[in-house]
Amino acid sequence: MTLVTPVISGAHAQLDAYLKSVRMGLEKGIQQPFENACNIHYARWILLEPEDTGSKAGKNIGPRLVFSSDFDGSEDQHLTGLAGCADFIDKVYSCCESYPAPGERTLESRKSYLKQWRVKMSASFVGAPGRTLGEIRQENELRKYIWQFIHNGNWTNKDAVTIHQKIKEDVLARPEFQWAKEPVPLPRVNWAGMALLGLILLILSPLILIWIILIHFLYEKSDKPLGLTPSQIDETHVRKLEEYEDLTNQNQFTQVLVMKPAWMRLITLQGLMLFAGSLIRNLFVNGKLMGIPTIHFARWVMIDNNQRMLFFSNFDGSWQQYLGDFIDKSGWGLTGIWSNTQNFPRTRFLFTGGAYDEEHFLAWSRYYQVPTAVWYCAYPHLSIKNVMNNSYIRNQLMQNLSEEKAKQFLQRF
Repeated sequence: MTLVTPVISGAHAQLDAYLKSVRMGLEKGIQQPFENACNIHYARWILLEPEDTGSKAGKNIGPRLVFSSDFDGSEDQHLTGLAGCADFIDKVYSCCESYPAPGERTLESRKSYLKQWRVKMSASFVGAPGRTLGEIRQENELRKYIWQFIHNGNWTNKDAVTIHQKIKEDVLARPEFQWAKEPVPLPRVNWAGMALLGLILLILSPLILIWIILIHFLYEKSDKPLGLTPSQIDETHVRKLEEYEDLTNQNQFTQVLVMKPAWMRLITLQGLMLFAGSLIRNLFVNGKLMGIPTIHFARWVMIDNNQRMLFFSNFDGSWQQYLGDFIDKSGWGLTGIWSNTQNFPRTRFLFTGGAYDEEHFLAWSRYYQVPTAVWYCAYPHLSIKNVMNNSYIRNQLMQNLSEEKAKQFLQRF
């Protein structure tokens, strides 16, 4: 869910101070109310200044509060969980326009208020689709228990099948792991869907080719890139971003981008979002986006009547490693989508240049990245590889494995 809420004039400093106190609490391990707000995997608040949104002269866009969350269950359940954290939500959103007066604040009025600021997403990616927060935590506890069981045992002259069987017997004897009897359904590549997508692209290929040529000669040749290198980005801005990076094994990334004004650019972006959404649903279902195995959740959201784009990502590793992986493995995808926003490094025929100009692309990424005021992660020390691996352990534990498969199972620890 994404909410974009205007901040009351004069309340910016109060809201900023409160969000900083929440952030400090999270860094000290105080995770309420997030733990009470209905199965949240990730949540963040961003306080957008007018300059963050690239507002044009003559169009005053005041400060806005952006909330982004990734959660289990229905939107209504999620809103109920958030609205139930009354004191917390009141302190945050009483600084925003039209929030219910103190005497009118109820669970339903809070839910109604939050819901009215919801913004529809254009595309999203989930690294471990179908895995709930509870399952992720349970499966991690199971892995840790089995690891201890293996390392405390004497397995001299025992084959892998025997070790696997002993582990299974021990786990099944423990009441807290009875849930592991039921395998978790893991999504598979939808080859029929991919074949249909390929057929559609083949039919449309002449039109797509003409469109790309028009984009190049009508727009790309005259586009103005940012033209900065990483060392030229404002040091104060970079330091503020770095304050909230590399605190755990995971990181967050938020950008606010301004669309190029041409109508062909918006249509191009919408088409690419449809294409990306189809790939994500049918192909990228096993923890990797374009071959990148570090992304937990990512989302693209259009705001301000399609004039601006928000991008959110939760990922493993450092910022530079994350973007470096994208450049190496899917630079064409980055270029195709983000070249429709202002000041992107110069592109050629939509999919070349751009992100492959690594120095200018990294500088552009930092320039349009905005500081996150509050970021919550429910499992900060688990990588997406860990999450996927733990699900495989759960499923393989209850199977009857061959010696070779049993060895592969043991190698997961």
